[in-house]
Amino acid sequence: MTKKLEELKDKDGNLISPQLEDGVKNYLIDIDGTICDDIPNEEPERMLTAKVYPDALITLNKWYDEGHLICFFTSRTEQHRAYTETWLKKNGFKYHSLLMGKPRGGNYHWIDNHLVKATRYRGKFTDLIEKDVTIQVFDDGKH
Repeated sequence: MTKKLEELKDKDGNLISPQLEDGVKNYLIDIDGTICDDIPNEEPERMLTAKVYPDALITLNKWYDEGHLICFFTSRTEQHRAYTETWLKKNGFKYHSLLMGKPRGGNYHWIDNHLVKATRYRGKFTDLIEKDVTIQVFDDGKH
């Protein structure tokens, strides 16, 4: 399923990175400890039997059915791709893509030229709600 990307241009008329059509979200979702048991890369045999978090399955498949993009972004390595794809299929997860090799260790600081909204998983998947938080930003001189 390919989503339509809107062509964008800078002030001089040069093409810049396109963006998804309005209303479509591009979800990057971790696997271990987020949608299932937390399995370390050092124990790949457990990846095939990891327990699914049911609320994650329901919520993510709902978002997929609503037309959002679901990309699993995991610290598992390319060596674990076959196990991971088998497990996702066996457990009924709908998704568009799977990115392997996310850096391990947490404390992520994602720097991008596009708006990135980060949501920390804390034990239950639900629809997202609005909440005011404090964030770190680059000092661009505009306060």
